[in-house]
Amino acid sequence: MAIIITDECINCGACEPECPNTAIYEGADDWRYKDGTKLKGKVILPDGTEVDSDEAQTPISDEIYYIVPGKCTECKGFHDEPQCAAVCPVDCCIPDDNHVESEETLLNRQAFLHNE
Repeated sequence: MAIIITDECINCGACEPECPNTAIYEGADDWRYKDGTKLKGKVILPDGTEVDSDEAQTPISDEIYYIVPGKCTECKGFHDEPQCAAVCPVDCCIPDDNHVESEETLLNRQAFLHNE
């Protein structure tokens, strides 16, 4: 499953540089599939959707840091635990019950994002 940042976030930013997929963005910041990945130009996502990896996407939150579910791998393939949760001083990086995914799915996403 992906990780979410709850509204208890204090906007300290500790989580953002820890994400190996660049899936964490400051509130109101646009995000792109290419950020922190090896994706370039038009790509077909694992769910079959075609996107332009260079195109700015709408922020998920305007107020607090947020995690893009389609880029989050819970750090699978990189670390033993989600690094955002490990460094969060207020424990607001938690599993997202709305995006429950298997370890295989997360590892496949990691391989897709980084062309491995």
